[in-house]
Amino acid sequence: MKKLLFQFDTDTHPSVFDTVVGYDGGADHVIGHGGLMPENVTGLVEGAIFTRAPKDKKNTAIFIGGSDMVAGQKLLAAVQRCFFGGFQVSVMLDSNGSNTTAAAAVAKLAASGTLAGKKAVVLAGTGPVGQRAAAMLAMEGANVSITARKMERAVVACDNMKRRFGVDITPLEAADNNARAIAITDAQIVLATGAAGVELLTVEQWQANTSLEMIADANATPPLGIGGTDMMDKGELRHGKIIWGAIGFGTLKLALHRACVGKLFEDNKQVLDAENIFALAKEMA
Repeated sequence: MKKLLFQFDTDTHPSVFDTVVGYDGGADHVIGHGGLMPENVTGLVEGAIFTRAPKDKKNTAIFIGGSDMVAGQKLLAAVQRCFFGGFQVSVMLDSNGSNTTAAAAVAKLAASGTLAGKKAVVLAGTGPVGQRAAAMLAMEGANVSITARKMERAVVACDNMKRRFGVDITPLEAADNNARAIAITDAQIVLATGAAGVELLTVEQWQANTSLEMIADANATPPLGIGGTDMMDKGELRHGKIIWGAIGFGTLKLALHRACVGKLFEDNKQVLDAENIFALAKEMA
């Protein structure tokens, strides 16, 4: 029986990246649907849950993606509301690759040193990856702050993570590189999750920081988010700091994404979101 992965995307066009990884993760066919929202997803879910016998439902799964994590969370909830009794299929949420990317970055940091009790700053952390990474760092016992150009955005992001994960994250306003350099003055961990091609710190702003122990940068588009690092860094020691670049931990991200897709077909009751994706990332790291 064919393994069918239905790609439910909140954007107009389903992500090509997610389609490719769906196949690489073990799906025989990936069927993409774009522009989905809670109001129009019911018929698609019913088509997935009613068509195969109970023993065969594990061969059907749903992947929720798109650029908007909040929209993805709402779509996941709507999909789950359609399930009842034995009528369900496994489902995974990874809007904008945020769960797998954040999990891979934090898992590599956790494998490189102690996170509990450390001060961690997520630079430009209001996007999907930054928010999920901040929550995962907090769940590991770090004291986490996120920066944004405007305080209002930082506050909203922290509130989102408080509601979703029950963790306390501190919002910081940091409108430019100098402000971000001040924000990391006494931090041991820095994770950059800014927009592609935007430098958040120069090498001069972090190399002499004696409190810093670990740095990770999720940006692979030059200029990198943190100057003086390399996207290929895999726990490299630079200026006394352990550095992870976007490709350096991206290898784990892709392997994790594929492994999660594979798990969807183990049975029909999997719900893969931040917590269990992160747990798997730590095992794989």
